[in-house]
Amino acid sequence: MISVNNKEFLFTPIGDYIIPAEKVAHVQLGNNAEHALLVLTKTGYSSIPVLDAQDRLQGLLSMRTVTDSILGLAHIEYERLPDLKVGEIMKTDIPRILTTDRFQRGLDMLIDYPFLCVVEEDGTFVGILTRRVILKELKKYIYSA
Repeated sequence: MISVNNKEFLFTPIGDYIIPAEKVAHVQLGNNAEHALLVLTKTGYSSIPVLDAQDRLQGLLSMRTVTDSILGLAHIEYERLPDLKVGEIMKTDIPRILTTDRFQRGLDMLIDYPFLCVVEEDGTFVGILTRRVILKELKKYIYSA
């Protein structure tokens, strides 16, 4: 158990734990689903952020989102991929965390998600906070106490 005297660790800003945007695979709103499927397949990620032209977070796109969008009644309609835009099929109701939020908020939110998109107040995408990074930091803290 973390003692009252050591709780300040939970209130540290998440800035040091963020994987920066330039290291995170993403797609743009105007990209087509074929491009997005290639990015998802090549990176092996389950989902990736969708950004607008000003690098503001707009949503998340997953392999499932793409495949669901091309499922027909009788077959998978691969021919639709070039015409579908990422902005039409992405998930927009996604968890976000601000750069000013604290370690504890990230820890609490990551219980339900493998990663969180980190944004500035204006929605600019800064990077991601992963469950793996938070758990590694928490482990370091626990074993050093």
